[in-house]
Amino acid sequence: MVNWFWRRPNRIVVPRLKSRGEDAANVNRVDLAELTPGLLAYLGQAAYLQLVIFEMLAQVVATAPSTAAKEATSRVAALSLERHQALAAEITRKGTVPADAMALYSDRIDRYRTRVTGRDWYETLVASFVTSGLLNDFYRRLAAGLADGVAGRLAVVFASDDGHDLLLEQLRAAIEQDPRLASRLAMWGRRLVGDTLLVARSALAMPQNGHPDEARLEPVFTELIAAHTRRLDALGLTA
Repeated sequence: MVNWFWRRPNRIVVPRLKSRGEDAANVNRVDLAELTPGLLAYLGQAAYLQLVIFEMLAQVVATAPSTAAKEATSRVAALSLERHQALAAEITRKGTVPADAMALYSDRIDRYRTRVTGRDWYETLVASFVTSGLLNDFYRRLAAGLADGVAGRLAVVFASDDGHDLLLEQLRAAIEQDPRLASRLAMWGRRLVGDTLLVARSALAMPQNGHPDEARLEPVFTELIAAHTRRLDALGLTA
């Protein structure tokens, strides 16, 4: 787990989910709020990631195989854009131009966007479903370390409808129509987790020595993976 977090290996290894209670007595888990970056760093990264998610969803809309799929996914794209705009408004509230705050992280996040780009409509739809779910969970938890007023507003932003039910319906329909998609999309979903957790982890404010206690940090990411697993279970896919 430690090496997986510090450098990207040739093959991304997703940390396994521990059984309930495993090592529970030995791990004093870190609170993500302890590693929340400064407000503008948080907002710049979160806002740009929402813009990237919107771009992926816009691609899903543009290449949708039916009018019904196009209409449904366009509603999800609109919700993602609303979330981006809410985060951009918080940046403006701090007296900073949103584009300037986001530009500091755009190169790194654009590289992530390239890695999670699907080969076709189905993989791009899964990428939108998986990455938005993981990142929204992560930034909702991370917001707890911000000042009370901002944390409260962002809790509302990330608790708002994210359209996942609509994406779930489209994915279920696609797999029902072609059951052979299931194994390919399950494998693709597993690959997405590693890259998405890496980009999430890069947002954390590291201690001065740059090495947080991995034993305490691991349960936080395990919980994110557990939530991801439940989302894929709803599709009948194995995370």
